[in-house]
Amino acid sequence: MDKAALFPIGTVSRMFHLSVSSLRHYEKAGLLTPAYVSPDSGYRYYGLEQFEVLNTIRYLRALDMPLAEIADFLKNREVDRMEEKLRRQKALVRKKQRELKRIEQKIDRRLARLLDARTAPLDTAVQLRMPACRIAWVKDPLKIRQFFELEAHIRKLDQSEQEPVIFLGKVRVGISREHLLAGQWEQYDGIFLLLDREDRYAGPTIALPETDCVRIRFSGSHPEAPIQYRILLDYITAHHLQITGFSREITLIDYGLTNDREKFVTEISIPVEPAGG
Repeated sequence: MDKAALFPIGTVSRMFHLSVSSLRHYEKAGLLTPAYVSPDSGYRYYGLEQFEVLNTIRYLRALDMPLAEIADFLKNREVDRMEEKLRRQKALVRKKQRELKRIEQKIDRRLARLLDARTAPLDTAVQLRMPACRIAWVKDPLKIRQFFELEAHIRKLDQSEQEPVIFLGKVRVGISREHLLAGQWEQYDGIFLLLDREDRYAGPTIALPETDCVRIRFSGSHPEAPIQYRILLDYITAHHLQITGFSREITLIDYGLTNDREKFVTEISIPVEPAGG
């Protein structure tokens, strides 16, 4: 072996813009074997044959191909195998693109909701159209005297959930139509998760149709909600409306976003229709 034609690992590291640890990792993974290893110092040297292998590794890594796939190709380099691996990698890239697009849509949706929560007028009941939606509902009577008491009930939704981050800003509580009419606003009849189109949920879901609703937003959280229900019921009576379903209550800004309780915003919506409709 002509050692004069070999390059030490430090030189190869600089030539290929790779760290020494990366070269050692490639060796450990079975991708790259040094042309010579000094028996005295253990120092590694590489020749032109290894340069060719390194070029292939760098190219395939730039395509985000896993090291295991690269090692498999290097053991049996054939045009057909390279074409197969490239096509497979292209399919994986397209799958990642779809997933990143889904995440982008979730981020855009959250940004829009935050802007809406921070700019919408408070303490004013309004009538508006609520879009159709999909929810995961757990019938679970509960009282919320402190914000954190909701967490124990959220775990019941979590048992069938594929994406834990889905919970941030999407958990709602509801009071049945019967209890709303009876003025029983201190206890909720259930907890539910509002699902976006991009969300993946393994448990059973319920589709709610588009409907009119009366809504109010206020500074505070669930413990301050009962007085807001009185305002909503007075509005419904004054505008000759009738309740058609359970309330949908959610803290739009809470401890998940800020420690400042003065910035908390909670929303209550009650589905309605004209009285006698």
